[in-house]
Amino acid sequence: MSSLSRELVFLILQFLDEEKFKETVHKLEQESGFFFNMKYFEEEVHNGNWDEVEKYLSGFTKVDDNRYSMKIFFEIRKQKYLEALDKHDRSKAVEILVKDLKVFASFNEDLFKEITQLLTLENFRENEQLSKYGDTKSARAIMLVELKKLIEANPLFRDKLQFPNLKNSRLRTLINQSLNWQHQLCKNPRPNPDIKTLFVDHSCGQPNGARAPSPANNPLLGALPKAGGFPPLGAHGPFQPAPAPVPTPLAGWMSNPPAVSHPTVSGSAIGLGSPSISAALKHPRTPTNPSLDYPSADSDHMSKRTRIMGITEEANLPVNALPVSFPGHSGHNHQAFNAPDDLPKTVARTLSQGSSPMSMDFHPVQQTLLLVGTNVGDIGLWEVGSREKLVLKNFKVWNLSACSVSLQAALVKDPGVSVNRVIWSPDGSLFGVAYSRHIVQIYSYHGSDDVRQNVEIDAHVGGVNDLAFSHPNKQLCVITCGDDKTIKVWDATTGVKKYTFEGHEAPVYSVCPHYKENIQFIFSTALDGKIKAWLYDNMGSRVDYEAPGRWCTTMAYSADGTRLFSCGTSKDGESHIVEWNESEGAVKRTYIGFRKRSLGVVQFDTTKNRFLAAGDDFSIKYWDMDNVQLLTSVDADGGLPASPRIRFNKDGALLAVSTSDNGIKILANPDGLRLLRTFENVSFDGSASRTPEAPKPTINALSAAAASNAALAERAAAPVGSISAANGDARSLPDVKPRIGEESNDKSKIWKLTEINEASQCRSLKLPENMRVTKISRLIYTNSGNAILALASNAIHLLWKWQRNERNSNGKATAGVLPQLWQPSSGILMTNDVAETNPEESVACFALSKNDSYVMSASGGKISLFNMMTFKTMTTFMPPPPAATFLAFHPQDNNIIAIGMDDSTIQIYNVRVDEVKSKLKGHSKRITGLAFSHVLNVLVSSGADGQICVWSSDGWEKQKARYVQLPPGRTPSPQSDTRVQFHHDQIHFLVVHETQLAIYETTKLECVKQWVQRENSAPISHATFSCDSQLIYASFFDATICVFTASHLRLRCKINPYAYLTSNLHVHPLVIAAHPQEPNQFALGLSDGTVHVLEPLESDGRWGVPPPAENGSTSTVLAATPPAAGSGSEQPAQR
Repeated sequence: MSSLSRELVFLILQFLDEEKFKETVHKLEQESGFFFNMKYFEEEVHNGNWDEVEKYLSGFTKVDDNRYSMKIFFEIRKQKYLEALDKHDRSKAVEILVKDLKVFASFNEDLFKEITQLLTLENFRENEQLSKYGDTKSARAIMLVELKKLIEANPLFRDKLQFPNLKNSRLRTLINQSLNWQHQLCKNPRPNPDIKTLFVDHSCGQPNGARAPSPANNPLLGALPKAGGFPPLGAHGPFQPAPAPVPTPLAGWMSNPPAVSHPTVSGSAIGLGSPSISAALKHPRTPTNPSLDYPSADSDHMSKRTRIMGITEEANLPVNALPVSFPGHSGHNHQAFNAPDDLPKTVARTLSQGSSPMSMDFHPVQQTLLLVGTNVGDIGLWEVGSREKLVLKNFKVWNLSACSVSLQAALVKDPGVSVNRVIWSPDGSLFGVAYSRHIVQIYSYHGSDDVRQNVEIDAHVGGVNDLAFSHPNKQLCVITCGDDKTIKVWDATTGVKKYTFEGHEAPVYSVCPHYKENIQFIFSTALDGKIKAWLYDNMGSRVDYEAPGRWCTTMAYSADGTRLFSCGTSKDGESHIVEWNESEGAVKRTYIGFRKRSLGVVQFDTTKNRFLAAGDDFSIKYWDMDNVQLLTSVDADGGLPASPRIRFNKDGALLAVSTSDNGIKILANPDGLRLLRTFENVSFDGSASRTPEAPKPTINALSAAAASNAALAERAAAPVGSISAANGDARSLPDVKPRIGEESNDKSKIWKLTEINEASQCRSLKLPENMRVTKISRLIYTNSGNAILALASNAIHLLWKWQRNERNSNGKATAGVLPQLWQPSSGILMTNDVAETNPEESVACFALSKNDSYVMSASGGKISLFNMMTFKTMTTFMPPPPAATFLAFHPQDNNIIAIGMDDSTIQIYNVRVDEVKSKLKGHSKRITGLAFSHVLNVLVSSGADGQICVWSSDGWEKQKARYVQLPPGRTPSPQSDTRVQFHHDQIHFLVVHETQLAIYETTKLECVKQWVQRENSAPISHATFSCDSQLIYASFFDATICVFTASHLRLRCKINPYAYLTSNLHVHPLVIAAHPQEPNQFALGLSDGTVHVLEPLESDGRWGVPPPAENGSTSTVLAATPPAAGSGSEQPAQR
């Protein structure tokens, strides 16, 4: 509907309201969907007219439109359900549950189960979350406050909550003006016309010699404005604007532009300004299609402005297109290659990312800085010159509560997330990450390893397939496309949505923004092979063509923006790279040399305005842009996947290519080799920032040479004490392959060991005690991060909850605020069934459901399932013998549990049908650890026999087994446990034994890093990854806590008992748990039944501090204070 038609609806609404047609007013509001009357909505909610409330809402949104809409309908239906329960009308409540609430079960099955369970309660207020529910009136008022916030935040209600500011009786005034004008046009106007109808134009019937004055009063219409003061309605054009001519620039994409406007495009002015899009898009995109139409603006100016401006603002284009030149890097920016020898073909660096790279992008200014996104959602930032991994971030939703219900439900069912795209902003101050699940995250980059969260966007339903930065209206924006068939434009700083482009009939695969003269536009490709073009005006697609291959297609411009290319792979594996004639919208040339059947989707890139490169047939293939024949092919010394991912740096001197073993190779030409060589011989100030003006790129850490010297010196100088400074670098052991952090010759930054000896040096909080508890056996944070659950040795569970208040605005667990030792109003405790033997001697275990609603637990007796809100026992099963010793929920199905037994078996149990599906045998002693990988679909088990086994979670057959190798001469104690925990990448896992910490790679079951405890030192009692898997927290039987870097198992921080134990120094931690969202917070369960929460000081922000580098000198680094005796040693890895 055109804007004038929309305004007419508002005028009619005003007229109906003034005439007191109240029901009709609200019916029109609902049917038109133009104005949401909040006052009327509030009245209906207060009155409990739920059918009318939903009917009215249906004119504006549906249940599954977005997360706000889903929440709105859920709150209304939940209130209706609770009111039925409050009236003890069970049949009505069941009807609401089945008809209204069941629709939400597919998004959150556990929540639906909890709602269903309310039927079993005599008073639903027994549920903790509903304990403060008052009477119906107050509950409706509270809900209405929430509904108003949701409606105001819902983008579907944007611009619909305010009625236009109209003068009274505006429709009457316009009609009077029209009649006045009609009367002025009468050939024989009468002084006092008698207007009896509006159905036909007014005309005075009797001749009169002079023009009469306008009527002053009319009994029907009231006072008329002065004649001649208003333009005719025709001056505004009809309500439905007429189609405009096709702009010549985009008209080139159509062989026969039709006369009829495109149905999705309004034919009024396109908003291009003076030049038409054709001349501005001097370079088109797609093959000619006689059936396509394209609206156009006046193109008079375009014929006068044919000069190509190049790219001035649209710097880094999405599909591996090179950004514009940036000043400051040495002199190859505008120099073409002289010969194929200048192509990057020499393997200069090999980097181990740890998971498969899916997308890469070099920094536009710091040309040796490489951003990588992987198949498990990891983000890596490499300084390829020094081989240093500056940053590794695992996928984490920053604000899960702000995400759509569908995303939350999807992550519960399958938490696996892949990166589809990483890309730098034009100036390199930001970078964006597009994930395979809904989310786009924008980080800000401040040099070195300083990467900060900027904005998170729940962008699309399904995967976000591509991401690009652009500058429409000189404002930095992010363009995204996704599985929901839309393209969206967002403010890159605030995350506010600016535009949504709809029109594709299949998931949108890629976007390619560009800028010509003063025309800014976006090309998009979809999985049905369609290419479309869009202006930033919400007026529909300007192009609709078929891409060669008709499936996965990406588009890119040459570095100077004058030539357009696309690369696509068909479903049959046929790949195509073509150049487009932009003035005609047709394929100009097709490059040949691809494998007949590509084994994956081919990626390509352009460089130096002269060369094209593509990853195909286990190699990199190069073409000269002016020659369709293949120029050369490079296999990068082997090890490439069938269709490797590739990316040039801006100068074209370096090419990053993915490898089949989860790594990256950096290929270089002679200029690139010289650039990389600068990192091998020069030390740099660790605090200096990279600057574009520097003739040689600098790095914000020690140079490779300095790091190497430091590592050698570190191994040579074994300090006195129980913890040696040797870093456990795997290079000292040829059979231990460093696969998690980086390759063997890569150095991480060397941290100065920080010792914390006093309470003033960290934040420590002792949680309220339960006097009945003597020892903490198990400890875990809830997944929401606002509570800690402990299982004591006497089979009692303790739950501490943090409340939201002024001192703790987010309600998360913190060492700064004392939590409440929580119990339901019934006063019952969650107490496990115990065996006839002393429960203190039994092995305790528990596992928490993903939504924190249930805990499954055992203390030597039957396994119990508890409701975390009511503490009631839902069921018990599996009486001993054998007794359960470890529990783990299946990551994809909460009804499947792996149960480790004290008879050395593992039972795969289905709770829903109460049946053991499989019994796994391979250990010889009780099971001490279980961990699932949803990426590899395996279960890893560990036992008191020191053995680690890998089992397929599809058929439950054993794949590999290996014993933990003890240090020479060491014998484990009889009660020694071996624990396992997966790294965030779901490929590596941590092994914790009283003698050592080790990182294993799962598929080969190889130890890649190891830290061994010194003999005669206190054994390790427990250890765990931090939530981001960057740190490992380990507790020892002498009450010392050590913090290690996970990538190298290098000791970063040591916390001595005096820092958190104020009186009794004869206790020690038995278990340690990491906060699920705060990587620097952990909790300890002690042998005296107390629990302590520890965090670094707010001024520090993290455990340990990097060494201050003094002009590259390593002297300060090596001056780490030797730890006091008694905890452990950091020794070279041992096997």
